[in-house]
Amino acid sequence: MKRSLAVALALGAAATAFAHHGWSEYDADKPLTLTGTITESGYSQPHGHVALKTADKTWHVVLAPPSRMESRGLPKEALAAGGQATVVGYPHRSKGDELRAERITIRDKTTELR
Repeated sequence: MKRSLAVALALGAAATAFAHHGWSEYDADKPLTLTGTITESGYSQPHGHVALKTADKTWHVVLAPPSRMESRGLPKEALAAGGQATVVGYPHRSKGDELRAERITIRDKTTELR
């Protein structure tokens, strides 16, 4: 029984890790720099996110895992709604409003996310 449970947990963890890392969906040949207002944020697993309102639309920006953001000096409070941010990252190939962030700048502080 313990062995079956261990195997099931290992397979589940591997499937979860494989499923959420689809970075090939983002076009690294077309980096974008977006500046706007954070209208919403999440500091959740497996990756944090912000909704960033720019001049022409609101982007869903995928950030790093919360533990990495914390260790690099980007606390949850820095992503509060109403703040200004500049994000450099790669656009999603099929979702026209999604960007995977490589770095984010908030109040003159740039945090590398990858």
